[in-house]
Amino acid sequence: MGLFSRLQQGLAKTRAGLMGSLAGIFSGRVNEEFYEELEEALIVADVGVQTALELAQRLREQAKREHIKERGELWQTLRQAMTQMLQIEGTGQLELAQGKLNIFIATGVNGVGKTTTLGKLAAHYNAAGRRVILAAADTFRAAAADQLAVWAKRAGVDLIRQNEGADPAAVVFDAIAAAKSRQADLLLIDTAGRLQNKTNLMQELAKIARVVQREAADAKVENLLILDGGTGQNALSQARLFGEAVKLSGLILTKLDGTAKGGAVVGISHESGLPVKMIGVGEDLEDLRPFDPQEFVAALFDD
Repeated sequence: MGLFSRLQQGLAKTRAGLMGSLAGIFSGRVNEEFYEELEEALIVADVGVQTALELAQRLREQAKREHIKERGELWQTLRQAMTQMLQIEGTGQLELAQGKLNIFIATGVNGVGKTTTLGKLAAHYNAAGRRVILAAADTFRAAAADQLAVWAKRAGVDLIRQNEGADPAAVVFDAIAAAKSRQADLLLIDTAGRLQNKTNLMQELAKIARVVQREAADAKVENLLILDGGTGQNALSQARLFGEAVKLSGLILTKLDGTAKGGAVVGISHESGLPVKMIGVGEDLEDLRPFDPQEFVAALFDD
């Protein structure tokens, strides 16, 4: 199966939900009722209220500007508008800087797939000939470090970990020292998704960020928010929450193959202003892939 076919297959539930919502709307004459129906359909497809309103407004302006009378003529306009919303600087890019240490810090609530995502990234970059180290900075769940250890062995990379309950920032300190001494190209840091309360979690993440800044000031750092694609518009609140603790550089959306809410990708990226770096549309290594807005929208609209 080709890569685009895998993407189409992975987005099958989302495509069915989106097309089900839009079915029947794009026939007949353009009128105000059409825009109301479009807004409602996009909201039902989990694109998000603000984004749905903006998409409808873009179609309204296009129709007025070009004197469009038939709804079907606006189908391509909707696709183009969605694509443009997703084309934020940095979209689809997780490239390593040459000649320096690269650090990817994965944040996000428990259960979104942070550990699995980092394991897949480790395998990908190691296969590409890069020296990779994993750091188990989620010390509040023994299962998290154990799972990361399995991925480290599978990917053939080193793992830095401490005992359960250790200071996560201390793990990061050790990992940076190891990365420097071993001349690693990439350090991947797994973090906790939940502590005793929100304040504790945010303080821990901010502390990790300070250690990275102090100990690896010259490194290229990516603060990546990992989101479960099935979360839908609730992911926006997660982006705001984690963005308060660290300066996020991008999003990775996982588990899109298991949800009909993948249309939320458009709204989450557009409303948060964060580029989508990668998406996960299956269990295999190649199913974690760089995000391409045109390819994504084409798969949604079943080209």
